[in-house]
Amino acid sequence: MFRWLNGPGSVFRHPVPGSTNYLNAYDRYGGLVRAKVRSLEKKEPEKKEEDEDKEVDEDGETVPKRTQKVKEARIQKTKDAPPLPKENTEDLMPFPMNRQFRSQHVLSEELKDAIYEMVLVDGKSVRNVSAVLGVAMDRVGAVVRLKALEKEWEKEGRPIAFSYAKAVLGMLPSTPYVPNDPITHESINDLPVHRATRTQIFHPVSESRHFTRRDAGTVFDRGLKPAEDRVPHTELVQLQKWRHEGKIKDERIRLQREKEAKGAQSRKVLERKSKEKEAREIKKVETERSEFRFQDTRVESVGPTGRSKEGVGARYGIPYQDRKKGQIKIPRRVT
Repeated sequence: MFRWLNGPGSVFRHPVPGSTNYLNAYDRYGGLVRAKVRSLEKKEPEKKEEDEDKEVDEDGETVPKRTQKVKEARIQKTKDAPPLPKENTEDLMPFPMNRQFRSQHVLSEELKDAIYEMVLVDGKSVRNVSAVLGVAMDRVGAVVRLKALEKEWEKEGRPIAFSYAKAVLGMLPSTPYVPNDPITHESINDLPVHRATRTQIFHPVSESRHFTRRDAGTVFDRGLKPAEDRVPHTELVQLQKWRHEGKIKDERIRLQREKEAKGAQSRKVLERKSKEKEAREIKKVETERSEFRFQDTRVESVGPTGRSKEGVGARYGIPYQDRKKGQIKIPRRVT
């Protein structure tokens, strides 16, 4: 162990700044792999330039050319070496024996600050910021909440471990913030797995029937929407449809703004109705330490099978019966 620490492992005493410095990025002799690749790529054009700077004289011997190209080549050699190339997937393997694992990128501090300013300072919606910066909506919300807590602690004078955060970010690949050309951090429009689609259903369909994704959703659940209506950013799907229909950019922007205004108004109405229902059905009793909430319920709310989601205790989960022996696997109703 000490032989490795004093030999190839000594490079980790002074890690390369701005790099993850994982073990897999170095060879067995302690050399940075991508630095060797850069040096090999640099030698090939130099050799090519040397061949171009030679010519054959009248006696058939190879001699250097007496032109200005020789001076230009010398000037290029005296320039500083270019920076190291960007880390590739081979450099992002922290565990050499587990070659399937890749270290995922995290948000840089500059990108977090930009998200916080866009949402709370500029007043943009979380959905809009997510679509512009390529960051998932739940992550945008988490960044805004944590940044607000951080600024609140700074006002209160609480100690914050900035040095620790900087050290951790230095060991992980991060997504930088580019104002004019944002870099996509992650996929933001993945289709979430609905709870109703986790069961196995055998649903016979006639060959003459036009069976669409909307029909397939109603087989699992009558209220299940198709995929284009369940993705996080349905507005991106609609924008693509408008683009295929031939609508110009100004018209697409106008339609999108109208749709966002209607959506915001409908969300306010639903939120108001939800608060009114909660105030009407739930009785709150406040004490010195906590708040108790009481809600009336009925035994019949669990349904004839005792598995209705409206019943008491449904939130804790009920196992499915689709793989259990003796259960009916074919549909018992016609949709």
